Amino acid sequence: VCYVAELKFDGLAMSLRYENGVLVQAATRGDGETGEDVTQNVRTIGQVPLRLPVDVPSVLEVRGEVYMARADFEALNERQRQRIAAGAKGEKTFVNPRNAAAGAVRQLDSKIAADRPLSFFAYGLGEVSAPADGSSQWPTHHDMLMQLKAWGFPVAEQTAVVQGADGLVAFHQRIAAQRDSLPYDIDGVVYKVDELALQ
Repeated sequence: VCYVAELKFDGLAMSLRYENGVLVQAATRGDGETGEDVTQNVRTIGQVPLRLPVDVPSVLEVRGEVYMARADFEALNERQRQRIAAGAKGEKTFVNPRNAAAGAVRQLDSKIAADRPLSFFAYGLGEVSAPADGSSQWPTHHDMLMQLKAWGFPVAEQTAVVQGADGLVAFHQRIAAQRDSLPYDIDGVVYKVDELALQ
């Protein structure tokens, strides 16, 4: 069996809804039933396309992760320490990149979100309108990821197609060896059967 092996990002899960190629809503997972509408804040993330090419489905829901890179997190905390030293009220440093990213996305003021160095990786789809001819748009998960990349969404470069248990173990070992040197935090790895019909 072929699998797609991916990184499990340590950030905030996000769903981006596009209608006729335009970002109309960004929502967190919330409680699993009802998410938080964070559209205005997500619009400030440079890696999130606001408009897509004309060949996209009329409804396209992209799933991914908002995160903060380690270097960006360190720079943010250094800025916070300077503000605190200068006597700014209500400022604080952040415990980890995930909390800093999640807090920024949930801000009521999109100017605060825009001030935080947030990034995004795409890894899946939610609702997608079917092609007019009723055909399947992508035979494999990897094909779908490459299409998202072609449309301008960041996809982690470590993502790989592997075969069988040996391939899964080898990917896990490779990522374990790289984990501390990655520019962002991960919780581990994710394996997905590549062929969508088999899923």
